[in-house]
Amino acid sequence: MRKFLLTVLCLLPAAAGAQTHNFWLDSDFMARGELRVGGNAAGNTNAEGDLAAFMLGRVRLAADYQLYTGKSSPLLELRVAGQYSGTWGAESSALTLYEGWAKLNWGKGFFAQLGRQPLSYDDQRIFGSDDWSMTGISHDGIKLGYDGSRHKVHLFGAFNQNPSNISGGTYYTGGLQPYKGLAALWYHWELPWIPLGVSFTVTDIMMQGETQDAKAVFHQQMAGTYLHFHPEKWSVEAAYYKQMGREEHSLPIDAWMAGGKVKFMPTASWAFRVGYDYLSGDSDFSVPAGGQIGMQRHEVIRGFSSIYGSRHSFYGAMDFFYLSAYYGGFTPGLQNAYAGAKWKPIPALSIDLAYHFLATAAKLSNAEKPLGHEVEVSAGYDFGHGISLSMGYTFMRGTETMVVLKRSSDKRELHWAWIMFRATPRFLQFQR
Repeated sequence: MRKFLLTVLCLLPAAAGAQTHNFWLDSDFMARGELRVGGNAAGNTNAEGDLAAFMLGRVRLAADYQLYTGKSSPLLELRVAGQYSGTWGAESSALTLYEGWAKLNWGKGFFAQLGRQPLSYDDQRIFGSDDWSMTGISHDGIKLGYDGSRHKVHLFGAFNQNPSNISGGTYYTGGLQPYKGLAALWYHWELPWIPLGVSFTVTDIMMQGETQDAKAVFHQQMAGTYLHFHPEKWSVEAAYYKQMGREEHSLPIDAWMAGGKVKFMPTASWAFRVGYDYLSGDSDFSVPAGGQIGMQRHEVIRGFSSIYGSRHSFYGAMDFFYLSAYYGGFTPGLQNAYAGAKWKPIPALSIDLAYHFLATAAKLSNAEKPLGHEVEVSAGYDFGHGISLSMGYTFMRGTETMVVLKRSSDKRELHWAWIMFRATPRFLQFQR
């Protein structure tokens, strides 16, 4: 295989000036076993105490290429990454292209990147690769940008369409992405003398209307900022985002979120953190009791959407919130107060303990605000060479409000345990 690739590269036409070709193959194997007592999906009908156990798997194979023409940065970069993911023993699984892009570097920090690519910015709350999930998140589009030592500006644009709609205009439904179009601007300013990093993000999401006859398009906007103050032994983060516009049913949007986290690292072995998140919710939220029907009328959408971020990193490891939907599709919002500590007895081993107090943000018409308490413990060991093993256990004591909102069983003590193996070796690399 290697001899064949070297032969192909040697046959490439030579341009004026010295050229260097870099090529490598990376792999990403991840397998995670999960055990749950207590469901996290709305409409769960499992009997009290039912146990769920399953294995999830993912395999990625990525090929990277770089072309240097005498400059310090490559003129051209290419990346193609295929992905297979699914549940062990399932009848169907997903074989997709996770990444497939080309990047031109024009010099002095300017670049253009075209194709399927993940978007990952700041703490990944708004845009993230969601690497915890088996599928991850990537987008088809073009990114224009400038990456300097203190200033970074990225402009991303996407327009989605299904091949089956060639004769049906530009109506979009049932595609890979939940949106028809996306425009996003991200600006980051690093102030090393403070030290402080400030980011601003502005997005416009184009959503297709619910009926093809109308062919209406609605635009949702978001604007916000992220700050990271990181002096020695301390890390302070703060974020605020505001959402506006109209959703796909033409309802106006008036939602926001704010969050902050303080982290203290007295030694290389210890780190302590405390934080709070507030995500606005739909007012007068209510869920009918099991066996009943009904819907609360909403004239304005006030529930904040975390759109395309790495959601597992926030709002509790059990992923009850902003991953599975509430009944009716609306949300009462969330308050998340948390504290945690990480200990590294040796460089390769880390142990993490965290606590979350969770409550709704909006006032509920048929329940109280508190949702419950969640305790998480996890450990990870790095064997080196891209090989790691991690495991964790989460316990949640839910309130009656949790039972009402999630329509889960009456059992309010929920358990989740997992163990994950990951290997990311680079098994081929050469330069010509």
